[in-house]
Amino acid sequence: MEKLVACVQKKPNALCRLICFPWAGGGTSQLAQWGRLFNDSIEVFCIRLPGRETRLEEPFPKDMASLVDEVTSVLLKELKEKPFAIFGHSLGAYTSFAVALHLKEKYRLEPVHLFMSAAHAPNSAAYLALKNIPVPDRNSDLHAYVEMLGGNFELPPDEDIRRNIALAFRREANVFKTFSFEKADMNTPFSCDVTCFHGSDDKIYDMQGWKELTNGDISFYELPGDHFYLLKPANESFLIKHITMSIENAEL
Repeated sequence: MEKLVACVQKKPNALCRLICFPWAGGGTSQLAQWGRLFNDSIEVFCIRLPGRETRLEEPFPKDMASLVDEVTSVLLKELKEKPFAIFGHSLGAYTSFAVALHLKEKYRLEPVHLFMSAAHAPNSAAYLALKNIPVPDRNSDLHAYVEMLGGNFELPPDEDIRRNIALAFRREANVFKTFSFEKADMNTPFSCDVTCFHGSDDKIYDMQGWKELTNGDISFYELPGDHFYLLKPANESFLIKHITMSIENAEL
């Protein structure tokens, strides 16, 4: 549990858990700190994938199915004991969607709310086009690749850190390409509400497809900033308030 999940503030009496999935190449340092910002009704679990932080030496999963299996098997007990919501940013949004889909199909567990950030709807043409973009082998080509995703990718000056982040990003991007979702093969997968966020200076995302993936309500928010708009204090404050309100209004 401690290997997979970063929880900086445990809240045993919380009514709901928020499971956060960082962006490709990202660690838990930013989203895990949300645990200190939410009130006592929401406990934050931030997912720590192999290839980063305390899991730096672990091999990355070969495909999305392996990654989803690890997350769901480790968290299953916690997800069964109390309601949960899910937040995912960028490529982390697709991982979070794959996890939510697996939980619903195999265990009949559904989040009370899905919060998707800076990502296309997984049943959209833009999502399929994104999967077809080759992941570069060289670090020097990563900037152009991330721009195609809609973001920016500033590597730190330390060579070892640069190498580790770039490697984790590349591996996670390759895992993302192994995930296939065909809406035509299934009924509407979710009944929970979905909220989509993106930065005003980021690329335009195809989010309308989410309307076909849930019977719940859909809302869209554009916040000032680029692909990493959520790191701005004012935007972070908005997200915390909105997520809190959405969870508290859900039928827990």
